[in-house]
Amino acid sequence: MRHQNYFVYILTNADRHTVLYIGVTNSLERRASEHSLGVGSAFARQYNAHKLIYYEAYSDPTSAIAREKLRPVKAPR
Repeated sequence: MRHQNYFVYILTNADRHTVLYIGVTNSLERRASEHSLGVGSAFARQYNAHKLIYYEAYSDPTSAIAREKLRPVKAPR
């Protein structure tokens, strides 16, 4: 059986750092690429949030989703 990771991640807008976007994914690299290309989240695309500033890994999706809902996640400044 293959071990699967799930991630809670935070993006910000690279130019001003005024917006935070929190999401969950099972492929952080793919999802970051999608955000950079403007694919997926209309909110992230509208506010140009594609700079990854923080992430946490979880072994199951339920834990990752529960963590996402426990806002705010402490992001580095």
